[in-house]
Amino acid sequence: MDSIVVTGGNELNGQIPIAGAKNACLTLMPATLLSEAPLTLTNAPRLSDIITMTALLRSLGVEVDVQEDGRVLALSSHDLTSHRADYEIVRKMRASILVLGPLLARGGVAEVSLPGGCAIGARPVDLHLRALEALGAEIDLSEGYVHAKAPGGLKGGKVEFPLVSVGATENVLMAATLAKGTTTIENAAREPEIVDLADCLRRMGARIEGDGTSTITVEGVDSLNGATHPVVTDRIELGTYMLAPAIAGGEVECLGGRIDLLGAFCERLDAAGILVEETGNGIRVARRNGLLKAVDVSTAPYPGFPTDLQAQMMAALCTAEGTSTLHETIFENRFMHAPELSRMGARIEVHGGTARVTGVDRLKGAQVMATDLRASVSLILAGLAAKGTTQVNRVYHLDRGYEQVEHKLGAVGAQIERVQGP
Repeated sequence: MDSIVVTGGNELNGQIPIAGAKNACLTLMPATLLSEAPLTLTNAPRLSDIITMTALLRSLGVEVDVQEDGRVLALSSHDLTSHRADYEIVRKMRASILVLGPLLARGGVAEVSLPGGCAIGARPVDLHLRALEALGAEIDLSEGYVHAKAPGGLKGGKVEFPLVSVGATENVLMAATLAKGTTTIENAAREPEIVDLADCLRRMGARIEGDGTSTITVEGVDSLNGATHPVVTDRIELGTYMLAPAIAGGEVECLGGRIDLLGAFCERLDAAGILVEETGNGIRVARRNGLLKAVDVSTAPYPGFPTDLQAQMMAALCTAEGTSTLHETIFENRFMHAPELSRMGARIEVHGGTARVTGVDRLKGAQVMATDLRASVSLILAGLAAKGTTQVNRVYHLDRGYEQVEHKLGAVGAQIERVQGP
């Protein structure tokens, strides 16, 4: 298994290009199932999760033409051959559940294995299923599969989520585009990836209003057409690389970055003593002066502080002046990186969903183990500030969400390399 080896102590200076959003692209790709006409996605990220979704769609009969070294995905679902998403593919990635709504909306039947993914909490799919039932779907769970049918087609209805769910919002939003009548989605997720999906669906002929707010209204149409759509900037990759110069020192410009994608995150960086300003090409980031300052962070659904940046922020706060408190409110098991950071000399106390981080003068390089996608990159960031060499093992998670991290950080001065395992 591959490892990432980081030798700390180098300041970072230069430019880092930010890819298209993994979470947006993984949602946009299943949208092709809604139409016989072709859908072309530009600015696609080159990640293992995209490869997994490509394999899943191809297993359903979708033609996927990967162009421009993976930056463009040309999709065509004119001749679907299956409505069954098999366990062997779905188990690799939770986003696979997003084929359920489109398959059901277009063909009236879908069989989708219960998904797998990072071990960061239960993340049940019941919200997806209840939302589709509100549109008239008949759903049965058996032998590890969701068996869904809507013999007469889906019908518009009212979906009211008891708690905000990005994936469930995306699933029912896609399904509602072909449902008969009007669908209202209450307590909908407001993330930029939701807005990006709605923009794409509108380009395909969908009638959607209210995306970006907690209430989305969809007027169903008989069919959707084809479209070309650029994938929105990956705000989680953006936030990750914004923290790199905050941890290591120096000044980095994140190309394609936008502050409006990460308002709450940028506010916490400002409070910690980090300069964040937009340029003509993206966002420039540097420490204002001296050490970082301790800040308190509480994760929340968008527009709050993203849970997907909590681990990286913890890494930064390990060497901040004072004691920081991080509250994780989204997932109940998302501090698994804390013991690994402690192996590097960090002072972290975890009590349930709260972690207290007391800054130390400097971290020390160590052998550490990646437990999930965001934890893996947080350990790499910590290695940038550590004395000596840090080896991050089991980084297969990393390639699911970060495109050539060793090349992007190496290009701005980090001493980092990938070591292939046996």
